[in-house]
Amino acid sequence: MSDRIIRTDYAELMQKSYIDYAMSVIVARALPDVRDGLKPVQRRTLYDMYELGIRYDRPYRKCARIVGDTMGKYHPHGDSSIYEALVVMAQDFKKGQILVDGHGNFGSIEGDGAAAMRYTEARLTKLAQEVYLGDLDKNVVDFLPNFDETEREPEVLPARVPNLLLNGADGIAVGMATSIPPHNLGEVVDAVKAYMKDPQISIKGLLRYIKGPDFPTGGIVVNRDELLKIYETGVGKIRVRGKVMEEKGKGGRRHLVITEIPYPMLGAGIGKFLNDVAALVEARKTTDITDISNQSSKEGIRIVLELRKDANVENLINMLYKKTRLEDTFGVNMLAVADGRPETLNLKQVIEHHVDFQFEIATRKYQTLLAREEEKREVQEGLIKACDVIDLIIEILRGSKNQAQAKDCLIHGATEGIRFKTKTSERQAKKLCFTERQATAILEMRLYRLIGLEIEALQGEHKKTLENIARYEDILNNYDSMAGVIIRELDGVKREYARARRTAIENAAEAVYEEEKPKAQEVWLLMDRFGYVKTVDKAIYERNQEAAHSEYKYLFPCMNTDRICLFTEGGKMHTVKVADIPQGKFRDKGVPLDNVSNYNSQEERILCVSSMAEVLQSQFLFATAGGMLKIVEGGEFEVSTRKTIEATKLGEGDRLIFAERCENMEFVVLQSKDGWFLRFLKQEIPTKKKNAVGVRGMRLEEGDSLEHAYLLEAHKEYTVEIEGKSVALNRLKLSKRDTKGTRPAK
Repeated sequence: MSDRIIRTDYAELMQKSYIDYAMSVIVARALPDVRDGLKPVQRRTLYDMYELGIRYDRPYRKCARIVGDTMGKYHPHGDSSIYEALVVMAQDFKKGQILVDGHGNFGSIEGDGAAAMRYTEARLTKLAQEVYLGDLDKNVVDFLPNFDETEREPEVLPARVPNLLLNGADGIAVGMATSIPPHNLGEVVDAVKAYMKDPQISIKGLLRYIKGPDFPTGGIVVNRDELLKIYETGVGKIRVRGKVMEEKGKGGRRHLVITEIPYPMLGAGIGKFLNDVAALVEARKTTDITDISNQSSKEGIRIVLELRKDANVENLINMLYKKTRLEDTFGVNMLAVADGRPETLNLKQVIEHHVDFQFEIATRKYQTLLAREEEKREVQEGLIKACDVIDLIIEILRGSKNQAQAKDCLIHGATEGIRFKTKTSERQAKKLCFTERQATAILEMRLYRLIGLEIEALQGEHKKTLENIARYEDILNNYDSMAGVIIRELDGVKREYARARRTAIENAAEAVYEEEKPKAQEVWLLMDRFGYVKTVDKAIYERNQEAAHSEYKYLFPCMNTDRICLFTEGGKMHTVKVADIPQGKFRDKGVPLDNVSNYNSQEERILCVSSMAEVLQSQFLFATAGGMLKIVEGGEFEVSTRKTIEATKLGEGDRLIFAERCENMEFVVLQSKDGWFLRFLKQEIPTKKKNAVGVRGMRLEEGDSLEHAYLLEAHKEYTVEIEGKSVALNRLKLSKRDTKGTRPAK
């Protein structure tokens, strides 16, 4: 038993297993093959539909049948991945040319999913059947065993066009991903023809034919000058904008109508765009938009923004490009499987691989056709020859005991056992030397073929066969002839399936807009104990003043052009623009503070909230759990761009427990966790920079820590409850800073 144990290094085993898994995902799942531009699941689905006879001119079949058959025969990786691939190949808003003709609900451009596979039906499109799956019966590609070796499937499909460019590709493998935009069929065909006529053509030369991506959603590519570098390297970013038109509405109002969207906005991006526009209006980033409606339908995209009469349209459009996904980027990474390994390809390399593949399948196709024509010629020559000696052949057949005897005579001239009418016939029979294929055709020939017109037709067929053989041999032996055939096929594809370009290609300046400065006015900030914040008009606050003070933890007036400062126990100060806080009614809930600032309510607690205007005019007292104190001038916290700064320096393991304005206060009272109190004059605390630790405020026993600090004005009563007993803070013994303090009697 011990002889069967294989000992190996665990790290080595894990490395090998992971590499095997990664290569399986890369080559057999996630990345397309450069030859037909299809992933395995797409290729297997199309081939299965072809095998099931679900052709473009036949009735639709249930997608569940297609998915089940594909999974059972070729792709044992789950039905959802197969159905998703099938659906995408049928969505004309995702693919430049659809390969599946879907019948039923196959989703929408707005992100609605397709119906379940038991409800939808599909069949091949004419393009897929004729351009991608044609000639499979002519041995143009290799067939491989399927996963359980019970079926055979094509290694690639004999696609006549570079599908990698035509329909693009996207996929995430292990450690790599591919993202290729779709292109225009007519332009791609012209570029392939240009390369075949001049293999030394540069990528810049190819871009005279391929203007750039042609997204099915239209839009405008606005960085034309960057396309050359993208296509030379195979990587880069394409900036795409939606198409916006201005229309006149009722009552002299103007409308902005979005009729085309950037390709990356597909699906849920449209809903996000609508939400983003609504958020800009709510945040008062713009007041030019009075209403927004999505009027999109099967006819296309139509998103309408109703504007004020005096709206600055150009500035508003630039704001939409800058602040929403109406301008987006498509990341290009032209990664595909080439020669069995993943490789990032440039435009010319993709076309080069495609043309090499076309010559390969054309060679195999015409070799197969030539072999068929030569077999046909052999049979035709035998039949023509047989017509000249038909009487002798009939005599052989009548004198033979069986078919094998007659066939042996036709092939080898063997006359033993055959009865002939004359010796002359026997001597002539011995001279016969038909091939086996010719002899079989003669024995199977029907008598009507002996009619004169039929003999003439046979001779005409033979002449046509000889012409075909000469043509096929010329194609196989002459590069120009084969190139001409491929080009004629490409012209036919372009003539039948090409369409006008949808995406415009141009250079456009960076979208620049001037943010509308809100009219300065005083508002009240209201923040509850749960961290929800909002602002309300001054008049609303005054009408609800009593309720506001009872329901909200922090509330104070500020200007809508100001910023709010949040001091937290982590020693940080977060700032947030008042303009970023939604303004609403008194009973509106507001938004979580986390959503409009860098503050995280799960990690730190707020100690003080104030407007920046008040902070800059004040002094702040900071106290830490370790008993350290300092006063900081408000001007230290003036920041222009950063949303978060260090408000104070903390010792290791220390935290801030108190931060409040102190300029009008006279006394400070410190309270420890163990119940010690210390009252002293505020003037004993030095003023420090914000990056200083401070001075010790109270001598703490081991295990004790500062729990709270109080600021007292002179001649005012201050009382706190400690363990059910009231303590008058202003009556505590006046001591010095950095002493132990007193503990009130229980």
